[in-house]
Amino acid sequence: MSITKKVVIVTGASQGIGAALVVGYRTLGYAVVATSRSIGASEDPEILTVPGDLSQPGTGAGIVEQALARFGRIDTLVNNAGIFVGKPFTDYTDDDYDAMTGVNLRGFFDISRSAVAAMLAQGGGGHLVNVSTTLVEHANSQVPSALASLTKGGLNAVTKSLAIEYAARGIRVNAVALGVIRTPMHPDDTYESLAALHPVGRLGEIDEVVDAILYLERAGFVTGEILHVDGGQSAGH
Repeated sequence: MSITKKVVIVTGASQGIGAALVVGYRTLGYAVVATSRSIGASEDPEILTVPGDLSQPGTGAGIVEQALARFGRIDTLVNNAGIFVGKPFTDYTDDDYDAMTGVNLRGFFDISRSAVAAMLAQGGGGHLVNVSTTLVEHANSQVPSALASLTKGGLNAVTKSLAIEYAARGIRVNAVALGVIRTPMHPDDTYESLAALHPVGRLGEIDEVVDAILYLERAGFVTGEILHVDGGQSAGH
């Protein structure tokens, strides 16, 4: 059993923002359970890697079980895993719908339900952080993305709902709503056009997202917050 004081689960942890969050939370002294569809083992004894497809029923619950077996508790869950497919609404397919709702909604539901149950059982509160998109509140004709808004909009709504449901029991629930971040998801030759979507005229950087999430981690009086890390997109253009 680890003697590390706090334990975080990070989904979508094999690359990009998720991989950087693993490093960020280790810097804070947390043990980390890192999960994604495909993730290799870690040499750090305070990092447990768990491969799994969150769109499949029971996967999230299984990750929580492995976290408890290894580290004995769960203090934070960062729901970073997500799928984005941008296309005109009538071009979306049933497969697109199943993929996006599978990860963005079922994946969230399955792992969060089990993580919150563990937090309640152990006492002492906890923290959920959901990764959303500013497109939910600031739709853009250049980026048709109705299924992203449908699924991530659900995360925004449930962030506030769960924050209120569990406020008196010490479990905080927050979200970060992102603009376009420089990650492996975006080819280099798209950076210039994507940067133009933000009033500040550039892409966001992964470390800026990590900083925002770690701020929420330390901000004990903040719950139900949707923190925009979007270069001003949500304010206007």
